[in-house]
Amino acid sequence: MSAHRRITGPIVVDTFDKTAEQRGLPASTLTDNAMVYTTRLAGGKGGRNAFEARLAHLGVAQKNSAPNHPTTCGKVERFQQTLKKWLNARAPADTLNALQAQLDEFTRAYNHNRPHRALGRITPAAAYQRLPKATPEHNSAGTHHRVRHDRIDKSGTVTLRHNGKLHHIGIGRAHKHTPVTILAADLDIRVIDTQTGELLRHLTLNPNTDHQPRNKT
Repeated sequence: MSAHRRITGPIVVDTFDKTAEQRGLPASTLTDNAMVYTTRLAGGKGGRNAFEARLAHLGVAQKNSAPNHPTTCGKVERFQQTLKKWLNARAPADTLNALQAQLDEFTRAYNHNRPHRALGRITPAAAYQRLPKATPEHNSAGTHHRVRHDRIDKSGTVTLRHNGKLHHIGIGRAHKHTPVTILAADLDIRVIDTQTGELLRHLTLNPNTDHQPRNKT
């Protein structure tokens, strides 16, 4: 969990990416219909937003609650009720950093220290580690999905390690210093401008060469 004054589309995508780096890609997501998650109720005027585009790139199924049916996300609401009661029992945080510290403390207590009756008196973290993890349906056996963040260097390239070997991927000097998100599915690589969501390069990595120059057209 992370504390923010206001949740925006880029925050949603960044949080998803960081979670995927730590826990792996999920088979699906479940959210309400807020515009930071989906534009499906906007009449198709805006196309996919950044979060929808990221899930589509990765093959992660997106699930949203039906309009006027908040019970679909009932488990999340119940969890939030527990969190709010825990926070209300403490002195109010006067800064975002203080609130983040409280959220971190709650996460440790809830996931690692507090046995759960519905889980046979073990902690949620222990239950999570015991279970097999669902992955995207198109993720065939052995496919390795990664999400990582980098910045294009002054020569217009980013680096990516594959099977222990570092490869340099040419993006172009015009994009130097641009922060990027790299989506890798084995040798299938997408480099995306983190700030705008623009796909800067899509390539099949050649594992036999260090440098992956752009094709000249």
